[in-house]
Amino acid sequence: MGALTICRDCCCGSADKHPDTDHDAQLEAIRGAVGDRHRVRVSECLRVCERSNVVVVHPTPAARRAGARLVHLGDVLDDTLVGAVAAWLDAGGPGLAAVPAPLTERVFNPADYAD
Repeated sequence: MGALTICRDCCCGSADKHPDTDHDAQLEAIRGAVGDRHRVRVSECLRVCERSNVVVVHPTPAARRAGARLVHLGDVLDDTLVGAVAAWLDAGGPGLAAVPAPLTERVFNPADYAD
């Protein structure tokens, strides 16, 4: 089972920053896309507001033991990207499956945005 952390309640999920995105509907779409196959957590703020909407993809426990790490995705704002995240988790996620093409330009290192 994979897991996601979705940033909300700061600029991620903000109609002020992304007025054309229905953030509540997007969160429900993510939950619907991954179903009971993967966990979805919601965080108040992940402190990388420059890349909102942020989704963190967690490796499975086995992949983490093999060295896989969290993958941070920024600017996840449309259904195509939501579907790509769900498909990646279904394929094994970080450490077990390559990052899908629609997500490759969304991957970032949060340390690059540290204060």
